[in-house]
Amino acid sequence: MKYRKITAIITSEKLEAVEKALITMHVAGLSITQVRGYGEYHDFYRPDMTCCHICIEIFCQVAEADAIARCIMDAAHTGISGDGIVGILPVEKLYHIRTRSELCADSTE
Repeated sequence: MKYRKITAIITSEKLEAVEKALITMHVAGLSITQVRGYGEYHDFYRPDMTCCHICIEIFCQVAEADAIARCIMDAAHTGISGDGIVGILPVEKLYHIRTRSELCADSTE
């Protein structure tokens, strides 16, 4: 089976809406971390110009990746600068640590 990794950086205010949307899609698992940084939007009131955001990481099957990315974008969208980004990356290998077994051998198409 081939997998993708979705990484989304969104505003903190939109986390609950994104979580609800992903639960509705029956996304099997995700990781959420608080991150700081800047991109399109800068906090000019901070000396390092960084803002607090939320990073969501999801491993999923190739066929689900675009739908999940669209779901995140729909739930996080405000139309204001700094809404965030979503990236989809190929996964070369994926292992369960508990069993030490490989879930996928190759994700090139």
